[in-house]
Amino acid sequence: MSHILRKHRAAALVGAAIIAGAACLPLTINSSNAFAAPSDTGGVLAPSGSFASIVDADKPAVVTITTTMKATDVSADQQESPMDEQFRQFFEDQGIPLPHPAPQHQGSQHAMALGSGFIISPDGVIVTNNHVIDNAVDIKVTLDDGTELPAKLIGTDPKSDVAVLKIETSKPLQTIAWGDSDKLKLGDQILAIGNPFGIGTTVTAGIVSARGRDLHSGPYDDFIQIDAPINHGNSGGPLVDRNGNVVGINTAIYSPNGGSVGVGFAIPSDEAKAIVAKLQKDGSIDHGYLGVQIQPVTKDVADAVGLAKTGGALVAAVTADTPAARAGLRPGDIVTSVGSETVKTPKDLSRLVADLSPGAKESLSVWRDGKTIDLNVIVGGNENSQKQAAAESPDSLGQNSGQPSLGIGLADLTPDVRQQLNLPRSANGAVVASVNPDKSAAAAGIQSGDVIVSVNDKPVHSARDVKAAVAEAGKAGRKSVLLLIERGGNKTFVAVPFTAA
Repeated sequence: MSHILRKHRAAALVGAAIIAGAACLPLTINSSNAFAAPSDTGGVLAPSGSFASIVDADKPAVVTITTTMKATDVSADQQESPMDEQFRQFFEDQGIPLPHPAPQHQGSQHAMALGSGFIISPDGVIVTNNHVIDNAVDIKVTLDDGTELPAKLIGTDPKSDVAVLKIETSKPLQTIAWGDSDKLKLGDQILAIGNPFGIGTTVTAGIVSARGRDLHSGPYDDFIQIDAPINHGNSGGPLVDRNGNVVGINTAIYSPNGGSVGVGFAIPSDEAKAIVAKLQKDGSIDHGYLGVQIQPVTKDVADAVGLAKTGGALVAAVTADTPAARAGLRPGDIVTSVGSETVKTPKDLSRLVADLSPGAKESLSVWRDGKTIDLNVIVGGNENSQKQAAAESPDSLGQNSGQPSLGIGLADLTPDVRQQLNLPRSANGAVVASVNPDKSAAAAGIQSGDVIVSVNDKPVHSARDVKAAVAEAGKAGRKSVLLLIERGGNKTFVAVPFTAA
């Protein structure tokens, strides 16, 4: 049995047997750093290998955050949030089943939850995770010396899981400085400081295990994976480097038993620092929005559209009456840059768009019909009913779009076929009547009943159209052909290599 413990202040209530933050103590790491001077550590370990100088400097700046929630909120938290479900799916997609949260019995009208945070300015500005304080009716901060103070929520951004608090004191507080997470390399030593299980400030050491982990929880997924032990209550605490500076915010763990097994995740400081600055200024963040579904550009896709190399984000669908539609984006376009920033993957596009302010005017470089064109877009706001620019690719075909082939039989979309497939009269294309099990189409997930809507961005209305378009691509020297497939109301591109047919 495996558990994903993630972002939820309510998490503190249930203990170990919880998934992805549903009813488990927020993971946090307590560490205090008063802008440790380089002379303290010199960026290297002491000859004895001790981290004592770093801990002495950072520990006073790490705090414990206690929140009070209505019992009804706690009950609601027992049911997985969309973010929890995405986090669960990340592991279950890899064959790792996860249990659902145990039911939480409602005792009193209020419940307590625990997390961590760290002070970034002497006047009492504190950084933590959004899930640590989400839905709290009262927030208290306990300093390293035991002083308990009420905290005010300055701002929060659920999409990045970052929140900023403020406490008032009569004297300047010790702080911890931001570090440079971009400089982190696999194998670099790090420290996690926090209040696991509410037992008090605890320091653990480890290394950076991986970078750029995408847990499918939002446009900012770019987690640092660490093996330093972190547990319930560590959420919102700092991850620090050998200079004693914050390089991450500890946010989630993967656990088979409710405790640490050396697989933790932290939000990179370079991402968090910019978000914190916006929250301090405005109290909230309205992320940019385009209105497209996108998928990776595989080698077969690149070959099909005449790109010299892979890279960019392939537009699978454009939502009507959105910034993308108004800018002229079309299915089959490949977005290669946003302004001066290169788009290498769909996640790049998602993050770049999310970072833009609604109403901003930006230029998109798009590969279309064998050449690059520029489109001007006015970025929209990410309203509750809208998805981020890079909504996950549609299921099924998109996951296997790397190596499909033309091992398929085709038929026209007659009225009878439309009725059998529950397709509207306006549906056009050619239906896949059969799939050769010995060809890569079957392995790619192409099924009988799929509808081919276009070939190399050219709409098709019959099986003959499809065959003619495929023949034309072959004559043009293309190594593969790009098919737009519709199934169950979802559309996705499949690049079909001729050599595998």
